[in-house]
Amino acid sequence: MNKVVLIRHGESQWNQLNKFTGWHDVELSENGKNEAKKTGLLLKKEKFFFDCSHTSMLRRAIYTLQYILKILNQPWLSVRKSWRLNERHYGALEGFNKDEIIQKYGHEQVVLWRRSFNISPPQIDTKDQRFPGHDIRYSNIDANELPKGESLEATIQRVVPYWKKFIYPQLKQRKKILIVAHGNSLRALMQYLNKIDRQKIIELEIPTAVPIVLEFNEKYIPTKWYYLK
Repeated sequence: MNKVVLIRHGESQWNQLNKFTGWHDVELSENGKNEAKKTGLLLKKEKFFFDCSHTSMLRRAIYTLQYILKILNQPWLSVRKSWRLNERHYGALEGFNKDEIIQKYGHEQVVLWRRSFNISPPQIDTKDQRFPGHDIRYSNIDANELPKGESLEATIQRVVPYWKKFIYPQLKQRKKILIVAHGNSLRALMQYLNKIDRQKIIELEIPTAVPIVLEFNEKYIPTKWYYLK
């Protein structure tokens, strides 16, 4: 049996402040650091050991992974970082408190932006400092590929190619894989791998720092998934 472990980063400072975070690079909160450490202890207790790992370009995911690997005594593990595993880009909503946005646009509209499958939030202009093209870490990526505001569908379209190119070949080599990313990039993987209905995937809540274990059969087809608690 082959397993892949998915983990959403620990609570961030903007999670605490109830802000749309997206690609904004915020730190873990103290609670988030503790969540990451507890997750590491849980994986250690369950005797998980990994051959390779993947994460995003955002520090809340990177640091969560580092805390976990330290506790697993695997700080040397190979880590591949990619913007394709970043959180969904929330466009013009990024940086704003969610309750303030609801007051401005109405609850129904905000629900559409947050929970519909293919409706994007208001997009930003490339001159906006929130556009990733202004960030040096994305300087080697074609600006036309960088998001200005994404739906879940758009997030899936950038995450799945990364799975196919980098993670799936490792799975076929029977590698033990750990992926630490974000709520929506993990939803994207879950939707693709488990063929989850469009309506059901947007209802799937992925808690911070709780491992999701995906089991694959001998043909590398997902057979089940569950939270490790």
